[in-house]
Amino acid sequence: MINRRTFLTTSAAFGATLVGFPRTLLEASAPETVITILHTNDTHSQIDPLPANDRNAGKGGVARRATLVKRVRKENPNTLLLDAGDVLQGTPYFNFYKGEVEYKAMSAIGYDAGTLGNHEFDNGVEALAAALKFANFDIVSANYDVKGTVLEDRVKRYVVKTVGGIRVGLFGLGISPTALITPANFKGVTFIDPVIAAREVAKKLREEERCALVVCMSHLGYNEDGKRGNSMLASQVDGIDFIASGHTHLFMEEPVTATQPCGAKTLIFEVGKSGIYVGRVDFTFRTGKLVAAAGRLLDLRNV
Repeated sequence: MINRRTFLTTSAAFGATLVGFPRTLLEASAPETVITILHTNDTHSQIDPLPANDRNAGKGGVARRATLVKRVRKENPNTLLLDAGDVLQGTPYFNFYKGEVEYKAMSAIGYDAGTLGNHEFDNGVEALAAALKFANFDIVSANYDVKGTVLEDRVKRYVVKTVGGIRVGLFGLGISPTALITPANFKGVTFIDPVIAAREVAKKLREEERCALVVCMSHLGYNEDGKRGNSMLASQVDGIDFIASGHTHLFMEEPVTATQPCGAKTLIFEVGKSGIYVGRVDFTFRTGKLVAAAGRLLDLRNV
């Protein structure tokens, strides 16, 4: 896991960027709005808690996740629940029901949006479209061009939701299918460079859609070694406040930050796999402007 010392160093810089500017007395006394983002990634068809032979035995399970989400939403109605991909594959639930159980469970829990991981294409585009009929929440992907496929009416480039009076832009990014997705299973879908796609969508969300908070659900993975991943993405794209990361199954204890080209900070958080944990990030707004952010890991064992 990324250790606490690393987090404190990076999060201090993030906080300084947000709140280290002069504020008038009026701004300082203005009422605050807190938007909570809950997020998962790489749940991999894990409907039940982990079995006894797993090193994380007894953790996770969609029932506990539903209880946790209900509790957080009771505390703060201004809450969004997101997923960063690879909902499918990994247990007999997927083998037998082809995604129906997973998307029905997510709908019942109350997800607001999710993106597509590489394993969503394990049975092909047609099968994915059939599974998504059971998802009553938005599916977004800015760099998987699905025009002309059965996914065209189901997958959006982005969505905008107004939460607590704040416009929140949500978009998704998927990893390159090369060597990960069988070409026949990706047929008709065009992969677009994620940096190019993210720059275009983030700019649109900021300037045209007037979003005060921009969130990316990214299945690019978290990589610190210069490879194409979410740390690199954040360092090359302006305007993204938060990346809910997926693909690399990294168990982060707390979020980390990356510096955008303009000098602003992007928060990045990835919470392992199999639905063992849920990530939580609270964004504080004052007079419609983002002034602070703090995140932590939520353990489902005690739910």
